Amino acid sequence: MAVLRSIAHMDLDTFFVSCERKLDSRLIGKPILIGGTSDRGVVASCSYEARHFGIHSAMPMKMAKERCPEAIIIKGNSETYSKFSREVTDIIRESVPVYEKTSIDEFYMDLTGMDKFFGTMKYASELRQRILHETGLPISFGLSQNKTVSKIATGEAKPNNQLRIDYGSEREFLAPLSVRKIPMVGIKTYQTLCNLGVRKIQTIQEMPVELIQSALGENGVTIWKKANGLDNSPVEQYNERKSISTERTFDYDTIDVVKLRGIMLAMAENLAFQLRRGEKLSGCVTVKIRYSDFQTQTLQKQIPYTAADHQLLPVVSDLFERLYSRRLLVRLIGVRYSSLVSGFHQLNLFDESLDYAALYNALDRIRLRYGDRSVIRAIGMEARTIGRWNPFSGEPPPLLANRRV
Repeated sequence: MAVLRSIAHMDLDTFFVSCERKLDSRLIGKPILIGGTSDRGVVASCSYEARHFGIHSAMPMKMAKERCPEAIIIKGNSETYSKFSREVTDIIRESVPVYEKTSIDEFYMDLTGMDKFFGTMKYASELRQRILHETGLPISFGLSQNKTVSKIATGEAKPNNQLRIDYGSEREFLAPLSVRKIPMVGIKTYQTLCNLGVRKIQTIQEMPVELIQSALGENGVTIWKKANGLDNSPVEQYNERKSISTERTFDYDTIDVVKLRGIMLAMAENLAFQLRRGEKLSGCVTVKIRYSDFQTQTLQKQIPYTAADHQLLPVVSDLFERLYSRRLLVRLIGVRYSSLVSGFHQLNLFDESLDYAALYNALDRIRLRYGDRSVIRAIGMEARTIGRWNPFSGEPPPLLANRRV
């Protein structure tokens, strides 16, 4: 007999806005826009009061201000948001047997079997209340037998509420909702479905799977399953040690600090690209040095979640300068990004001095087409004379062979 699962999905409500309101209670009840404060900026998050004016995330700030001139605009602080995210993560880690952190403000929890002892709805409710009490951040959750239904239920429960979908009632719950509510249905897929006359989930439920497959391919099959409340994907245990790293062992030990720094930053830049390509953000940076006498030293620093070169590389450089103090020949150096969470580099929406999102998109497109090392910073080119790596040779650099995820 199959075991009925109990999966909870928790999502912090308007997370950036809630963090700002925790720091300044005068913001409560007012329309708030978080993001770039100039007309060239973009809305990273907005309060429910602002949403009444039709404002949403990723909207140009200029348009948002036109729709709601009285809105309070805040540049945002990624370090503050990362700090509060870790506080919530610590509470969840202490409280549930298996959890998955999918972004800075979103969690899945597998509570299967806990009905025998506590009651899953009661336990999830008490956990939500504890988070509210200890952090002051509003949070909503949905509870059902799978991740898809629970995530959709969370959306319906918001703001600051909870919703349970009983076993067997998944299709009935989903039927009247918009197909836009289905995870993985983006704007283009939604437009395709609308062109087919499909706007409600019930329509998909009533369609033969072959029909939607012919229109959307294999993604259509997945959407059909989700529309019918079918999802067997597991809650994957979140581990703060999950990381991506690379090391470089030299053919000949070296003490050339300039070139060591160049290689270190080239490695860090490449790993940042790997983060963005894998849709990951890092919350911790570690630098490693092994000297010619085989003594190894490491230094790490927690940082706001990011995948941006201009935020990661200065940290790597600073850690290297602090760590390299013995002035001995160096045998190996390494960089690691850890405390990874899924997500795009959304926090770059606070930057205004340069359109970093467009810059990284352009650089990454070149790298995806012509190779990881087709575009590198000038300082990384200083590394070409050490060991066997020559970025102009057409051969893959040795550090890529050592990359671990």
